[in-house]
Amino acid sequence: MQLVVRVPDEMASAVDHLVSHGLFDSRSDVVRAGLEAVLERERRAAVGRAIVAGYELVPQTGDDLEWSDAATAAMIAEEPW
Repeated sequence: MQLVVRVPDEMASAVDHLVSHGLFDSRSDVVRAGLEAVLERERRAAVGRAIVAGYELVPQTGDDLEWSDAATAAMIAEEPW
């Protein structure tokens, strides 16, 4: 699929600078990398929101925290230091 976008001259110059310095092979590669970064950021943000929603739906209890603290202490006590 092909997308056509317009960008300010300063942004186009910055893109050209990246290409001319060998960081990317073409303008398209710069735009593609930017889109990938935005999409990954938004995917991670959605995962974060889902985790928060899960904890809000079923919050941790004191028993949950006691178990994890005890397990951590046991693992540390087993270390031969």
